[in-house]
Amino acid sequence: MSGLKQARREDYRYRIEIPTRWADADAYGHVNNVIYYSWFDTAVTRMMYERGVLSLHGPGAIGLCVESHCEYFAPVEFPQTIEAFVRIGRLGDKSLRYEVALFLPGDETPAAAGHFVHVFVDRATRKPTPLTLENKAALADLVVAAA
Repeated sequence: MSGLKQARREDYRYRIEIPTRWADADAYGHVNNVIYYSWFDTAVTRMMYERGVLSLHGPGAIGLCVESHCEYFAPVEFPQTIEAFVRIGRLGDKSLRYEVALFLPGDETPAAAGHFVHVFVDRATRKPTPLTLENKAALADLVVAAA
């Protein structure tokens, strides 16, 4: 097991709250594992939109997920709200490694933590393309040493 279970909120630089939905629960009464990846994606995409790095209709590169990982430490149930924390473990020329931890309010250790990697590509050709200097500057405060 990695050190992800030791993650703390203060290790991350961006935070949003995401409420669970009734439909997130599985037959065992807890949130299904696939929903955690949706929360990772929601937290990262919202952060990228807020910082002007991604846009649904605008010009520029898009990020394609090429790798993902999640470790689960505690169950989440409906109706709870999770706190999703994001940092950037690696800011490359054409890729980013996002590291995400999901906490329940009041808990000191995460319910889950993991990462995913985006490779940035041209919208039309889908060929890898460098992040702009403006995009890198918009994300610089989120970069931390990889866990």
